[in-house]
Amino acid sequence: TMAHSKALLVLENFIGGKFVPCSAYIDSYNPSTGDVYCRVPDSGKEEVEAAVKAAKDAFPVWSSKSPLERSQILNKLADLIEHDLEVFAQAESKDQGKTITFARTVDIPRAVYNFRFFASSILHQTTECTEMATMGCVHYTSRAPVGVAGLISPWNLPLYLLTWKIAPAIACGNTVVAKPSEMTSVTAWMMCKLLEKAGVPHGVVNVVFGMGAKAGEALVCHPDVPLISFTGSTLTAQRITEKSAPHCKRLSLELGGKNPAIVFDDADLTQCIPTTLRSSFANQGEICLCTSRIFVQRGIYSEFLKRFVAEAKKWKVGNPSDPTVDVGALISKEHLEKVRSYVKKAQAEGARVLCGEGVDSLALPAGNQKGYFMLPTVIAEVKDESCCMQEEIFGPVTCVVAFDTEEEVIERANSVKYGLAATVWSSSVGRVHRVAQRLQSGLVWTNCWLVRDLNLPFGGMKASGIGREGAKDSYEFFTEVKTITIKH
Repeated sequence: TMAHSKALLVLENFIGGKFVPCSAYIDSYNPSTGDVYCRVPDSGKEEVEAAVKAAKDAFPVWSSKSPLERSQILNKLADLIEHDLEVFAQAESKDQGKTITFARTVDIPRAVYNFRFFASSILHQTTECTEMATMGCVHYTSRAPVGVAGLISPWNLPLYLLTWKIAPAIACGNTVVAKPSEMTSVTAWMMCKLLEKAGVPHGVVNVVFGMGAKAGEALVCHPDVPLISFTGSTLTAQRITEKSAPHCKRLSLELGGKNPAIVFDDADLTQCIPTTLRSSFANQGEICLCTSRIFVQRGIYSEFLKRFVAEAKKWKVGNPSDPTVDVGALISKEHLEKVRSYVKKAQAEGARVLCGEGVDSLALPAGNQKGYFMLPTVIAEVKDESCCMQEEIFGPVTCVVAFDTEEEVIERANSVKYGLAATVWSSSVGRVHRVAQRLQSGLVWTNCWLVRDLNLPFGGMKASGIGREGAKDSYEFFTEVKTITIKH
């Protein structure tokens, strides 16, 4: 009915500084209730074409601004988002299903910090110079923005990962066409409302909403978009690589992980257990850095398992807007089914499900009965070759297995196609350095998890991606370098 559709939030594309209605829309669901609550533009070639044109037109003026001018605008945008932090956090929680606590303490503060960080780092980048005295030559490099950047971000940390791309792209003087996930577009649309007030000129940031197969593909295939930065699945990344190959585009791909935690028998379990619960179940396990394979040395295996399961059972699942809840809803009905299917496969293979899915009963508040919820699930005695140990599950499911030697666990930890993050728990300094060196992983945390310095490279090896992001790495990606030689 008309009355029903009036109550829904309707998003619009943001092109050339204006909100533009779309001819077709997609339903977006509230994961905690299972109801449609928002309509997202179903954009395609036409909308992307308009956005790329706006970005291209805005490029000459924006790219000729000084880093300081761009820095001041980024800082202003950070202040505006921070001022509305609570509204953004509530919107992110409702749209994505994550807990209000996580959105308040992680997602939105980090989105603010992304702008502040690159507003600062852009002022401190230097270029190289060498001399050849005997030839009477001096060589130096100069860096310039590349042009229109195509940015495609996922549904798990919607504003956090979108701003992690937008901030360095525009700090470096590029203009942007962004496509957030069609499942979580609300906070991107809210950010667009603040751009003018922050002083971002029209056309510098354009946001086109829609499906990957339509809007995303149009962006990836556009001849006037020389760079694509993508965070998402390895499967989609393969398609992006194929589609962008004829145009020789520059790609940055941050993909999945099947991240190991390695717990040696000299680990401090009072630190290890609470942190490993977080690294397994934070944000419903929907973080590319989550640990889903926990290798525990045999001497402490049974103690670890007993304590870990007891603590996992204390995690409260329910209405994401309840501040006492630890685990919110998964992103979609389809995704919940997929995550559940891994638990069923593990059981069929003879593994033991120690808590969670199919073992404990889940009591939900009245309004959340149709939501996409799942208990934190711990599986033991899984074979290394099981799909549960090989494939990214991306839900609140983790597998715990025993190991005997350092040599053996390194080999087993490396025996997956991914290589994004790893955690090592041990009080031996020599061991943590040795193990960290040998793990095929872009990030290794020791006796902690998800402690990030944005100055340093972030990204994965193997099927976990191509390229790195961070102060220096993002600057290198979003600028074109030129070597100039002068004979005097």
